[in-house]
Amino acid sequence: MGTPINIIAGSTIWVEDPKLAWIDGQVIKIKGHEAEIETSDGKKVVAKLSNLHPKDMEAPPAGVDDMTKLSYLHEPGVLRNLRTRYEFNEIYTYTGNILIAINPFQRLPHLYDSHMMQQYKGAPLGELSPHVFAVADVAYRAMINEGKSNSILVSGESGAGKTETTKMLMQYLAYLGGRSSTEGRTVEQQVLESNPVLEAFGNAKTVRNNNSSRFGKFVEIQFDKRGRISGAAIRTYLLERSRVCQVNDPERNYHCFYMLCAAPQEEIEKYKLGSPKLFHYLNQSKCFDLVGVSDAQDYLATRRAMDIVGITEKEQEAIFRVVAAILHLGNIDFAKGKEIDSSVIKDDKSRFHLNIVSGLLMCDAHALEDALLKRVMITPEEVIKRSLDPLNATVSRDGLAKTIYSRLFDWLVDKINVSIGQDPNSKSLIGVLDIYGFESFKHNSFEQFCINFTNEKLQQHFNQHVFKMEQEEYTKEKIDWSYIQFVDNQDVLDLIEKKPGGIIALLDEACMFPKSTHETFASKLYQTYKNHKRLLKPKLSRTDFIISHYAGEVLYQSDQFLDKNKDYMVPEHQDLVTSSKCPFVAGLFPPVDEETPKSSNKSSKFSSIASRFKSQLQQLMEILSSTEPHYIRCIKPNNHLKPAIFENVNILQQLRCGGVLEAIRISCAGFPTRRPFFEFINRFGLLAPEALQGNYDDKVACKKILEKKGLKGYQIGKTKVFLRAGQMAELDARRAEVLSRAAKIVQRRVRTHCARKQFIALREAAECIQASLRGNLACKLLDKMRREAASIKIQKNTRKYQARNKYNKLRVSILALQMTLRTMAARKECLIRRQNKVATLIQSQWRCHRASSYYKNLRKASVVTQCRWRGRLAKQELRKLKMASRETGALKEAKDKLQKQVEDLSLRLQLEKRLRTDIEEAKAQEIAKLQTSVQAMGNKIDETNSLLAKERKALRQALEEAPPVVKETQVLVEDTEKINSLKVEVENFKALFEAEKQRADESDGKLVEAHELNEERRKKLDDSDKKILLFQESLNRLEEKIANLESENQVLRQQAVSIASNKFASGRQRSILQRGSESGHFVDTHYRDLHSPSMNHREAEVEEKPQKSLNEKQQENQELLIQCIMQPLGFTGNRPIAACIIYKCLLHWRSFEVERTSIFDRIIQTIGHAIEAQDNNDILAYWLSNASTLLLLLQHTLKATSAAGMAPQRRRTSSATLFGRMSQSFRGIPHGVSLAFANNGMTGDIDSLRQVEAKYPALLFKQQLTAYVEKIYGMIRDNLKKEISPVLGLCIQAPRTSRASLVKGSSRSVANTAAQQELIAHWQAIVKSLGTFLNTLKGNHVPPFLVRKVFTQILSFINVQLFNSLLLRRECCSFSNGEYVKAGLAELEHWCYLATEEYAGSAWDELKHIRQAIGFLIIHQKPKKSLDEISHYLCPVLSIQQLYRIGTMYWDDRYGTHSVSSEVISSLRVLMMEEANGAVSTSFLLDDDSSIPFSVDDISKSMEKTDVSDIEPPPLIRENSGFSFLLARAD
Repeated sequence: MGTPINIIAGSTIWVEDPKLAWIDGQVIKIKGHEAEIETSDGKKVVAKLSNLHPKDMEAPPAGVDDMTKLSYLHEPGVLRNLRTRYEFNEIYTYTGNILIAINPFQRLPHLYDSHMMQQYKGAPLGELSPHVFAVADVAYRAMINEGKSNSILVSGESGAGKTETTKMLMQYLAYLGGRSSTEGRTVEQQVLESNPVLEAFGNAKTVRNNNSSRFGKFVEIQFDKRGRISGAAIRTYLLERSRVCQVNDPERNYHCFYMLCAAPQEEIEKYKLGSPKLFHYLNQSKCFDLVGVSDAQDYLATRRAMDIVGITEKEQEAIFRVVAAILHLGNIDFAKGKEIDSSVIKDDKSRFHLNIVSGLLMCDAHALEDALLKRVMITPEEVIKRSLDPLNATVSRDGLAKTIYSRLFDWLVDKINVSIGQDPNSKSLIGVLDIYGFESFKHNSFEQFCINFTNEKLQQHFNQHVFKMEQEEYTKEKIDWSYIQFVDNQDVLDLIEKKPGGIIALLDEACMFPKSTHETFASKLYQTYKNHKRLLKPKLSRTDFIISHYAGEVLYQSDQFLDKNKDYMVPEHQDLVTSSKCPFVAGLFPPVDEETPKSSNKSSKFSSIASRFKSQLQQLMEILSSTEPHYIRCIKPNNHLKPAIFENVNILQQLRCGGVLEAIRISCAGFPTRRPFFEFINRFGLLAPEALQGNYDDKVACKKILEKKGLKGYQIGKTKVFLRAGQMAELDARRAEVLSRAAKIVQRRVRTHCARKQFIALREAAECIQASLRGNLACKLLDKMRREAASIKIQKNTRKYQARNKYNKLRVSILALQMTLRTMAARKECLIRRQNKVATLIQSQWRCHRASSYYKNLRKASVVTQCRWRGRLAKQELRKLKMASRETGALKEAKDKLQKQVEDLSLRLQLEKRLRTDIEEAKAQEIAKLQTSVQAMGNKIDETNSLLAKERKALRQALEEAPPVVKETQVLVEDTEKINSLKVEVENFKALFEAEKQRADESDGKLVEAHELNEERRKKLDDSDKKILLFQESLNRLEEKIANLESENQVLRQQAVSIASNKFASGRQRSILQRGSESGHFVDTHYRDLHSPSMNHREAEVEEKPQKSLNEKQQENQELLIQCIMQPLGFTGNRPIAACIIYKCLLHWRSFEVERTSIFDRIIQTIGHAIEAQDNNDILAYWLSNASTLLLLLQHTLKATSAAGMAPQRRRTSSATLFGRMSQSFRGIPHGVSLAFANNGMTGDIDSLRQVEAKYPALLFKQQLTAYVEKIYGMIRDNLKKEISPVLGLCIQAPRTSRASLVKGSSRSVANTAAQQELIAHWQAIVKSLGTFLNTLKGNHVPPFLVRKVFTQILSFINVQLFNSLLLRRECCSFSNGEYVKAGLAELEHWCYLATEEYAGSAWDELKHIRQAIGFLIIHQKPKKSLDEISHYLCPVLSIQQLYRIGTMYWDDRYGTHSVSSEVISSLRVLMMEEANGAVSTSFLLDDDSSIPFSVDDISKSMEKTDVSDIEPPPLIRENSGFSFLLARAD
């Protein structure tokens, strides 16, 4: 597509490579028409300039989703884009409206779940990422809107994923127009359930695929007028019948043959089967088994599929008998007979198989032999039987086998169609064509010829469609395209099918002549088309021929063309099969009407497979021509059938075979490059800067740029610039030159800056060196001066040292002399003092001894005196006791004394027990006393120390003042003794103090430990108490809930039981008796009066008389209440009047305690009628406020008991009426409660409301009210979603005007301001809707709890929609778009701030996914971010799949920066593969939560208490006397 002019030295180009097909490189130099190139792998090659293609260096790193957006639409550009997207698991890519699907060879469940279907539903083609769902949605929308049938053509070679793509198409179409669940299995399910049957009988192993479909399948999905699927039909085309008899190695025959050979043993014995190696139709190839496939299991699965489809056991047995008969039929061999050109059964083995075939087909063995060996010729004169030679007999045998198998396959298809069901009244359908692709092998026979003929036909249809799409694009843009020529392959089709003289006609002609061979056919073909450019003759073969198809040249071997083409039905075969005793076998061949011998003769007219093939193909083309086509091209990335392997050469060949490159040629014939104005200006605006000055028009600017560069042949449409082939490369070359000049200017400036910087650095270095040298000289001079000063100082110190030494020696000598003299004087004085001290010590010791001896003697004498006196007294007492013992009463006295002693001891024991407790209590007091005593003792010691210090000081003064005389020695000794005694006493006190202190410390430590242990236990006790209280509260709530649920469930169960006929009088008495027992004294005093016969009689009379009038009055009051609440009553404060009035009336009428009443149903119906207008949010908010308040009051009032759980077995006579309930209320007043309270039934505070034992109607009313609160809440939430949904689609992507303004310079600041206002307008519309909605809810006093829940779910909905759109649309994952969405999120955050936490709550946290995703888009230096930093700090909420998708789809349209590094992408891919291999695979899309996020308990806990006492009744009921109880409380 590029031209040699555009290739210059330094250009980055694509060059052909034998291994990689195309490889990128850089042009080193150009010589004439050749260029030397250095490839990316380091090699240097030389290639012609005409064979080079320019490489787009500005292509997005993740590729483009539509290849028409490529700057260079050529083979290497297409291949590179597909490879790039495949590496990112983007398996779908558009080429215009053609979808290219590359088989990933792995499960990608997140691409096909219900979330993805919901996203593509109704989305225009190209708005979201390419997907098979998008093609199906476009076909469905076109069928619904235009009323025209559509078709989807799925093509590709074996293993490319055609069948799986077809399944996905049918799943999505069933999702759009599926039947309801009550109608049983969907059409899509039935079609998919038939796949195992069709695959067993129509699929076989080929060279490239183990499960290749050898027939074309066209599934017609029929729709009714409402767009719902009403039926379906499967049309099969072009079954490869020749495979039944001829199989090439290493392929296999159809799967059903091998399945039957692997069937259970009883089946094998019944059909006389064995190993596949024993049958001629199977052992032509050495491949019998498939790796990883069990034919035995597949046989059982096929039988199960037949059961599902509706094939009976008898029919299944007949089907497999026919399959076994075909296998045995292939083992019948023939030999020459005795006559000329005759044949017979070869041997006993062949005779054995002949008998088995006749038994399986239930026909006569002799008739079967005649049908195989003879032919009947009918002439006007006679009927002639002609024998066949062995070769023709073999052909006859194979013809019978192919015909039977073909009829069997057609019967299966018809049976499946009957099972699925067709709609004869359907006028719209979507057809899905699954057909084999172009085939070119090493050996190509008749099958490849037919398949390639089919693909030539489809390619012509495809080319016409592509050219039509090009015409529509050009017409839409209003450009001239009349001179563009259409690329057509009609000459190839004429070569094959033209009559007379086409290849098919020549082949049929050769088959009709008995002596024709493939050599005569080939020679005839060469002679007829010797000058045809599409038919070539090989040099080394006489029977082969080459056809130049659109996908390339294919060499065909014609040696088996004639045998495989023969398909006429022999009358003998027809008669044989129709004479079968098996109805199934006979039904495969409907009888031919015998009219005349002439008609019988015509019935044996020759027919061929090629002719039938051609007619079926013509029918298929007619169907496709009557529909609007859509194309899906399936690609197999490698022949290893493994993921992540992309073989360039293989894929390029498939692109040629699939017609994708042909479509590119068609586009290149016109305008292959088309760019929107803003993208063109953004890329090439620098070629003409003057065209972008001022307020310019995009179209005019583009025209000026093209005119300035002198391009010819381009076209400018309404929104795009259309360039011819090569012009984009020329503009890029010019752009590269401008950028090169700009780069040189930048380089010149940079080099100047570098040189100047280097000069300044050198100058600074020279100055630094000079300063260093000068400093060195100054240092040397300073060192010299320091040395001189140091020498002078040393001399001075030396002289000083010498003089000081002399002085010190003299001083030491004098001091030594003085010390000697003073020592002698001191020794003399010390000797005198020692003598005096020894004398004094001797005196003190003597006096002490004398005093001690006197004291001991005196004590001894006193002890002796005392002992003698006490002995004397004891003797006197002994004498008295001896006299007393002799008396008679002495024993009794002793006994009494002993008894008293025992009593005293017992009392003392009790006292000791009491004292022990007192002692233990006193220990703490003793510790405190010890502490105080220790403190006092410490104070005393301090005082003693101070006194001792004073005495010592006084003693020293006295010693210094007193002269040393001998007569004062006594005083000194006494003071010394006193001091010593005081020291000993102080030491004792210190020891005692230390002991007491240690004891006190131990006591303090124990006390502290006891306090700590006590505090810890107290804390644990408090925590335990708190937990017990919490558990008790939760237990009470759970018990209350369980009681309510049990009672309600019991009521519901008991309602089914028949009500007993006896009355409820005894129950009435029991209830009054129970109330009396509960009420206490008040009821006890009146019990006899209330139940006396006279009282009962009077009560019955009083109740019977006003019974009718009271019921009517009650109905009038209820009707008035309903009329009142139907009007908007408004609010008192923040309390809804209607809810409070309803509650007070129901409580006063005691409606909660009756078994039957209609007031609850009427209230519910009133609420239901009021909210019928779902779009009026004001009414919905009003009733949500009333319903939630009333539900809160009921929640606190109603109490379910065992009585409520019992069904009303006996009807009450009086309590069901108004009078009876009023009288019951008077009788049931508890003791201590005033009559006024009984009349009003309530007080001001809700805590003081008495709980009512609710009956079944009240509990049911509560449940219905709960349901209506949830319903109204959901309607309000859904209304807000509907209101903001249209604007949300505009909020995810910034308008293109803003992107275009980025390249138009600063002169358009005013326009940019207007653009910014336009950008933020969508977000402001959402904020305005939220604000209006909030004011509506506030105005109707909706509880803040419910308001928070609404806005939490709404912001979650915004988060889901924005985030899913971001992941599905690559154009949204850009830097500028991230800034746009960030500005909008800032508006939402400001609104949440203004709404306050009371109403917004934590709604802002619901936007965490889109906030983190947008934060990732606008963050800088993404390649430097690690996976850990991204997944744990930047985007911790996002999953691995979401991070991978954003990372691969990101593109910077402002600064041209790159996404995260390739290492991060690889790590994400590995983690994503690990998650995909797990048991559960999640989708990368978010799911919108539409559930009700609260319960009745949540409402009761969150809402404030409501005071209903001072509610003013409305005027309608204020004047009515029946509602006077409302006025009493209001006053």
